[in-house]
Amino acid sequence: MKNLNTPFMIGDVEIPNRTVLAPMAGVTNSAFRTIAKEMGAGLVVMEMISEKGILYNNEKTLHMLHIDENEAPMSIQLFGGDADSLARAAVFIQENTRANILDINMGCPVNKVVKNEAGAKWLRDPDKIYHIVKTVTSHLDIPLTVKMRTGWSDSNLAVENALAAESAGVSALAMHGRTREQMYTGHCDHETIARVAKAITKIPFIGNGDIKTVQDARSMIEELGTDAVMIGRTAMANPYIFTQINHYLETGEELPDLAFEDKMKIAYEHLNRLIALKGEHVAVREFRGLAPHYLRGTSGAAKLRGKIAKAETLAEVDDILGYTPKTIEFS
Repeated sequence: MKNLNTPFMIGDVEIPNRTVLAPMAGVTNSAFRTIAKEMGAGLVVMEMISEKGILYNNEKTLHMLHIDENEAPMSIQLFGGDADSLARAAVFIQENTRANILDINMGCPVNKVVKNEAGAKWLRDPDKIYHIVKTVTSHLDIPLTVKMRTGWSDSNLAVENALAAESAGVSALAMHGRTREQMYTGHCDHETIARVAKAITKIPFIGNGDIKTVQDARSMIEELGTDAVMIGRTAMANPYIFTQINHYLETGEELPDLAFEDKMKIAYEHLNRLIALKGEHVAVREFRGLAPHYLRGTSGAAKLRGKIAKAETLAEVDDILGYTPKTIEFS
């Protein structure tokens, strides 16, 4: 098997391997991004940031822009409904953060986003996609990328939308293999991903959706023709998936899954970094929603989830899971 895990370029930014951490609201803050980096993610993407939050100096939004010095290369995902406002917010990010790349969200399916003419709403009109990309790129020096879905209710415009973004000047394009109407149900549309991969010839194309195993990643690259894979929900339960995919793409050898104790070490480290970022009270409450992903598939998971759902302090979480958290390193 040939090595499929060579570096690639997004504009002038080198991505060291073919794995990308997907942006996920409430998840991909710097606490989780640094873990994904240590697990081998070539590129990590910040949870989506509101252009209005930046332009109105919203304290919570500005706090979300924290980037650890060890994250590079990393990208910030921005969402909004107005091209000029997005451009102003993009310039702020370029001038005031450590971001190497800026990404525009054209795929978020939730109502509160699309009602504001943002996210997946753009998928109905390739001309609007072209206009927004052209406007934002004209103000930026760092690379601009776009993440989109296959379409609104069907995939008829998938290739046209992708080509509109490419011709307007994006440096890479990521596509989630579902329509807005599907939300997160059904299966990734591999046929459409393959069609877009064939059509996009000037920039890297990153495939996203249903990548649960190393074989899924290899298939997305080798069979469907993407340049890289973007992993979201699978990484929430197992950030070690980046190590596994990188090793498999390089050698063809499958690394075993981590033991439960090792997964809990990562979970503890995640919680500790959340505490450093947000304080213990907020971090433990957020961890209540994250812990079930780490516990999935383990014996007694339901009972442990129930107890963690009531935890208020790090000491309580430690007591529930049975040992003291320690900072760890993974090669």
